[in-house]
Amino acid sequence: MRSIKHIHGDKKPHWVGDGFFVKTLINHLDNNPDFNYSHTDPFLLFDYGKPTTFSPNPDYKLQPHGVGLHPHKGFETVTIAYSGEISHADSTGGRGDILEGDVQWMTAGRGILHEEFHSEAFGQRGGVFSMVQLWVNLPSAHKLTDPKYQSIKRADMPIVDLIDNSDEQTVIGQAAIIAGDWHGITGAATTFTPVNMWDIELHTAGTTMLKVPKTHNTLLLVQEGQVLVNGTAVSAGSLIEFSAPIRNYVDTQVKHPPLSATDTIELTYPATTDEDAPIKLLLLSGEPIGEPVAGHGPFVMNTQEELRQTFRDYQIGIFGK
Repeated sequence: MRSIKHIHGDKKPHWVGDGFFVKTLINHLDNNPDFNYSHTDPFLLFDYGKPTTFSPNPDYKLQPHGVGLHPHKGFETVTIAYSGEISHADSTGGRGDILEGDVQWMTAGRGILHEEFHSEAFGQRGGVFSMVQLWVNLPSAHKLTDPKYQSIKRADMPIVDLIDNSDEQTVIGQAAIIAGDWHGITGAATTFTPVNMWDIELHTAGTTMLKVPKTHNTLLLVQEGQVLVNGTAVSAGSLIEFSAPIRNYVDTQVKHPPLSATDTIELTYPATTDEDAPIKLLLLSGEPIGEPVAGHGPFVMNTQEELRQTFRDYQIGIFGK
């Protein structure tokens, strides 16, 4: 069983623009004794948009809530809408609405400008808004890849049942496979390095097991509710960082063939929980890239010189070209 290393959650929320009230649970730039990027690589940053109620916006067309045009380079952003809707537009011509349950996977690559606002429909009606956005690093070989945009609808994600350990028959939840592999079932998104991203909902009391590759760094967000993870109670708004993987697993496997290729994570929906309230989780695991990271603000490169050149390109108007 993959042990819990740290639970990130005690962070003060802040506004991104005027539309996204988030807690930054991890950031590769953090100078924090509880955080080491090598243990979350390739995941650079994770913003948890806590449920926030917005009144109808009378200026939803001319002054929507959100954040205006801004740059990114050298990584990918993944945005998941849990409640509410987000409108996206970028410098490649990509645009669209991210509806509840949908995912936008944007590759910034050699450079992109984009904006994110509440959709017109959500701005007009208001309501509860909740989302997450994470940054996934790109390896040096793909830092300058062409920008692209994957719009992933909930209906396009494979859905798998989560079975209770006690009888191996009772279904206690489901997982939507956004990216990666679940026992041979391939997720909807394409990735540059091996990444699993599973959107999980538990709706019935019981215990189930997740299997993640031994070589992956692994994180688990509790998006809604309270769950037992490996026997530890974890509440909404917390990001669990699991212990570091076996770095030299390939060599170890050769020396010790019986060693399993996966670790397990135990999830328990407590019997005392109100079963009308589902528990929502997001599992992330990824093969560490293991390369130097030079980042500042919205840019993530491999060297300080690459970073300086990116700022020069942006300042003189040739960014992304």
